[in-house]
Order: sequence, then structure tokens, then C-alpha cells
Amino acid sequence: MTEKHAPPDLATWLSSRTDTELVGTLTLRPDLTVPPPSTIVVLAGRAEQRASILRSADSLDTLALTILELLAIEGAHEMPVTRAQLDAMIGKRAGVKAVDKALSALRERALVWGTSSLRMTPAARDAVPWRIGRILDSTEGLTPERITEALASIDDGARGLLETLVRSSPTGRTRDAAPGTPEDRPVQKLLRAGLLIWLDEQTVELPHQVGQALRGEPISDPTALAPPKPSTTKYILSDVNAAAAGEALELIRHCGSIIEALSAAPAPALKAGGLGVRELKRITKATGLDESQVSLLVELLAAAALISSGTPDPLPSNDSGEDYWAPTTAVDAWIAATPAARWHALASAWLELQRAPWLIGMRDPNDKPVAALSEEVRSPAAPRDRRAILEYLAELTSGTATTAADISRGLAWRRPRSAARFTSRPVTRMLAEATTLGIVARGALSTPGKALLHGGDAEAAMRDALPSPIDYVLLQADLTLVAPGPLEPDLHDRIELVADVESAGAATMYRITENSLRRALDVGMSAAELQSLFATHSRTPVPQGLSYLIDDVARRHGRLRAGVASSFVRCEDPALLAEVLASGAAEQLALRALAPTVAISQASLAEVMNVLGAAGFGPAGEDANGAIVDLRKRGARVALRRTRAHYRHPAVPTDVQLGRLVTELRAGERASKAGGQPVRSDGTRATGTATMALLQTALRVKRSVTIGYVDAQGTASQRVVDPVGVGGGQLDAFDPATGEVRRFTLHRITSVALVE
Repeated sequence: MTEKHAPPDLATWLSSRTDTELVGTLTLRPDLTVPPPSTIVVLAGRAEQRASILRSADSLDTLALTILELLAIEGAHEMPVTRAQLDAMIGKRAGVKAVDKALSALRERALVWGTSSLRMTPAARDAVPWRIGRILDSTEGLTPERITEALASIDDGARGLLETLVRSSPTGRTRDAAPGTPEDRPVQKLLRAGLLIWLDEQTVELPHQVGQALRGEPISDPTALAPPKPSTTKYILSDVNAAAAGEALELIRHCGSIIEALSAAPAPALKAGGLGVRELKRITKATGLDESQVSLLVELLAAAALISSGTPDPLPSNDSGEDYWAPTTAVDAWIAATPAARWHALASAWLELQRAPWLIGMRDPNDKPVAALSEEVRSPAAPRDRRAILEYLAELTSGTATTAADISRGLAWRRPRSAARFTSRPVTRMLAEATTLGIVARGALSTPGKALLHGGDAEAAMRDALPSPIDYVLLQADLTLVAPGPLEPDLHDRIELVADVESAGAATMYRITENSLRRALDVGMSAAELQSLFATHSRTPVPQGLSYLIDDVARRHGRLRAGVASSFVRCEDPALLAEVLASGAAEQLALRALAPTVAISQASLAEVMNVLGAAGFGPAGEDANGAIVDLRKRGARVALRRTRAHYRHPAVPTDVQLGRLVTELRAGERASKAGGQPVRSDGTRATGTATMALLQTALRVKRSVTIGYVDAQGTASQRVVDPVGVGGGQLDAFDPATGEVRRFTLHRITSVALVE
């Protein structure tokens, strides 16, 4: 558009826009399309509504909002302001190209119109998130050093006044601002120190930089019209991805530990639905993690539908009839999946989660700690905030890291209307969450994280970043073994069975003990299979002590056999069974001898195994055929159900739909300008007859008509059409707006007029 003077109103300007430009405006402001406007005038009226303007302005940066501020100062909502006037007010603080880009963003959103002369919608001034006129205030003396020095020199009373303004509005009303007020009053001291700005005799304002200093945020110049440049550190991308893969493996292992803890002992849900502090501490102790880690991970597991609240199967022994937090039936498939798939399930759930796990443990308005999995953690804006932070990192070159403070400053400049959500604390905590997930590593966005953010194949990217599975371990003389990388799934399962994890990380250390070997023998492995396992998969010689230990445990294991009677105990050695019957375990289990080699008990097989094992006898469980049975507990499970709402991107119309809407707008505009006295149809016989007569006349003399029409969705519109047939309760007419013959139901036509 190249007009020299701005049109008098927004509707006239919108009418002069091309169809492509109107589609662009409706794309940026989709709320204007619901319900579909019938004419450009209706569209302009909606575009000037305050609520719609504020929603649209949320995506504007500091420069664009400052231009709105300057136009408001010059009265552009009442009269045109020349571009020369605007450039004179901005001065050299922003380049011509930057101002042109900002003005284009404002025009695209229909907040400003015109080129050489500029106008703005009256409500657009309300979109400026600071006091109109702040741009004209001098802030040259408010350096970080000056603010720190001034804050250190004030007393507690003056500081309390500043803290009040920080917690509420930066603008305050006080009689102490009036000239002649004694100089020892706190307001006067703060004015002299430059920590308050005098607005009038009853109003003062807290400078933006002072508020940042009091909140512990990085200090920035609010009148800077160029985006702040972040300090960056460059890393090799492969190193970033390797660090991300390490975090992903730790994430999977820690989540597995929590699943095991909740499987063994489901946690009672609070009446409000969350996880109590006592239960959180129990899980923390069982897993060896800290409370902040457990808080984040239970939120991730719930988001991925791997844990849920409900009635577990089996029920806990101390069941109180309430809901419990326990693994869902989907968790077994997750455990069996590849590491990359398990990571992707957790990472994608976090990205779209409408909750803020970093709030857990903070105090709510009632001074109570916020519980994990509770409603207080809900945050509908969290997905947008996470994406904004990650997009900021994505715009840097690959492998480039920056600090949370720089991200906070950059996002506050880009989205000043949302600056409160991007202060240092939430940005730091969300970055920490992203690092725990391997989306960010060393302060830079990883390749899997970037693929996740932009809808790529994140699982494949993480698969490439993870070290290749290995098929060997390193045995050591002290009966420990080291896995220098992730083991192949089958080998990992067998090593987890025969040894206990001592430390995990890029390399995992296991310890082999009598109990761990007995655990393997309990599920049917033989001594020969254990010897073969270590001999085949160890890159170092098998210690002689390990071979002796395997043979010794295997020789004692299974000499005593337990079965179901409720349960029975049998042994080929009568002396050993006599020893069992003489022990305290026999009394505890109420064992009764049936023969020199057989005894029975009313206790369950699992209980018999546990008590005899604890007494040092090392029994083996067998079924009715004498085969070894696996008696390991499977853990509690709850039915799979979604308990946490995921962020859903709002549905927006497509370009094709918007193009059709613009066509309808043009048709409605043409119809509204057509002359002629309308004949209304309100359903009565007389008016229905008049409508038919006028349509038949137009058909006979080949005249265009303007019709008012309400479609099946209840949307009213006006259009100019050329009738080609009337009958059977239908009007067939050529619609010049679409270039097609359309069919209109007669009883939905509200008015008809010949076009003059």
C-alpha cells in the first residue's frame, strides 16, 4: 500500500487491503473470524475492541509497543501523525529498518494504518504495558552501580516503601510527593536518591531498573529499542549431544527407580489429588534421589500416563479404601521399549505439559507447601513459556550456549507484556528441567531437543546421540563388574538379575553377592549358566573367587524344595529337613512333618521362601511338576487413564478457509453498498409471496439482487447474486464473489432487493 495520507478510519483502510493482506491479518488475529464477520465494517469494529487488541499485542516486542506509546503521545488515535514526527521522537535509538519492520507488524495486526501518515486504533494505547510517556523519561543515571549504591544508603522504612511498590503497582499515590514536604520523609529521600520518579504532587513511580534490582533480576534499560545481545559460549555439537544422551540415560534410570518404588508400595493420594510430603520423602529415601528430582519425575511420569491415581491391583495390605498413586498398565510396555523411545515419551510429555513442576515445594497463599501432582502446580501458560525459552536457544547457532539471565533479558524485550513470566527464577528452573531431560545440555539446545521442538524425528535423533549398546562387561577381583556403556537389552536384564547396581552413570558398576546369585538361581538359572554368562561376556578374566562363590551358593541352593500345599517343603536329606524343623523358622511357618523328607505349612509359598531364605537355608520354589518357578513380585498396577491435561494448540483457520472468508467479506461489502428497497421475509405468507415475486421478476429481466441469508450454522450474511432459477423452495443463483452457481434455501432468505 502506498497511500500518502492515512485513510480516515480503519474500515476504509481494511477495504483497500489486498485479499492476501487481509488473510495475513486474520491469521495473526484469528479471534476476529469467530463468528465470521459479514462485512469489512463488522471486521473493523471487532478489530478495534480492547480485548482483541490486547490479545494481539502479546506477541509484539518492545520496539513495536514503544511505537504505539509514541503514537499515543502524539494523539494518533484522533489525528494522523507523520512518519517524520515518529522518526524525530525515536531519534537514533532504533534503525530505519527496525522501525519499518515494527510498523509492518503493527499494520499486519490492524493496530496501526497508513505509511507517510499514521493512525492507530484508540484502544491500542492500552496494549502498552507501562505508563504512556515513560519513553521520554531520562534513565541515563540509573546504572546498576548507581542503583546498588543508592539502595545500600537508604533506611528500612524507605526500603519497605520500595518493596511495597515492587509487590503491587510501580505507580503509587502519596501526599509526601508534594513540594514543600519535609526532606526527612521516606518519599523525599527516595526522590533525591533517584529511586523514585516524581509524576505530580500526589504520584510517584518506581523506575523499572530499581524494581529489577529489588527482585534480584538482571538490570536492563527499559527504553532500549534494540534487542539485548546475549553472551554466548560455543561448544562442539557432538559434545552437547553426548552430554544430552547421558542425561537421558540418567532420566530413564531414575524414572525406573520411582516406578519400582511405587510398584512395591503405592502412595496414598491426598484428598485434593496430590502426593503428600511424607510419601514424597519415602520415595526419595527408596530411590536415593533428592526431593526436587522426585517432584519433577513423578510429574513427568504422570504426564506420560506411566503413573496414575486409582485403585491398584493388587491392593496394598493396609488399604484404606482411598486412591493410590501407582504405575499404570502402560508402564510394562514403556520398560520394554528402547531407551530412545522411553526418553521421547517423557520429553514430549514435558514439552506439552500444562503444569509447572518447579513450583512444587514453594508456599501457596495459605503458607502451605505446594504438593507434587496437585492442582496448584497447574499452569496453562507453561507450554508456551517452555517453547519461548527453547526457541530463543534454537535461534543461536548449533552448539551455542547462553545464560538464564541473558535469556530472561532477551525474552523480556521480545515479549514485554509477558515479562513477569520470564524473570530469572522461572527461566532458570525451566532450563534445569530441560537439562534433566536432555533437551538442553551445557546450556545449548541439543539436536534431539531441537527436533522435538520443531516436530522432527526426535526419537531417531536421540538414538543417534546415545552410545551404541555393548555386549561385554569388565569383571574385577573384588566381585564387582563395570558396564562401560549401555548394555544390550538381553544382557542388561541378566546382569541386573545376577548383580546389584552400586553406582550408575556413563559407566555402571555392579556388585555380585550371595543374595544376587541366589536371586538368579531362584528364577531357574543354573550354576553352569552363571559361569558361562561371565566367561562369555567379560573382557577381563573371571576371578577365581567368583567361580568358587557361584559353586558354593549353587551347591546349597535348592537342596530344600518348597511347593504349594498351601505349601510344602521337601528335601532329599532328612538331616537338613530335621534342622529346619528344629529352627525358629519352623515355628513361625507352623511347619509339620509328613515324612522324613516332607513337611507342609499353611503359609503361602512366597512367605515360606522368604522366611527360610532369611534363616539362611536358601530354598528353591517349585511347581507341581518340580520345575523352578519365578516368585518375584510383579508390583501394583492401576488402570490406564489420562489424569493430566496436555496443552492443545488452539485450532486456527487455514489459509484456504481464510481466503474463502475474505471472499465472503468482499461479497458482503458489495451487497451492503448496493441500492434498492428490500423486501423482507419473516415467514408469513404475504412476505413469502413478495419475496418469490421479486426473485422471479429479477430472473425474468436478468437483474442482480441483494439477498440477506442465514446459513445452517446461524451465520447471517449479505451478498449480491444473479438468479438463474427459482422453485421447489430453492433459489439457484450465480455468485460473482465465488464465480459459482450456488443454491439458497428460500426460507433462510431474510431480505431481497433489486440492485440499482
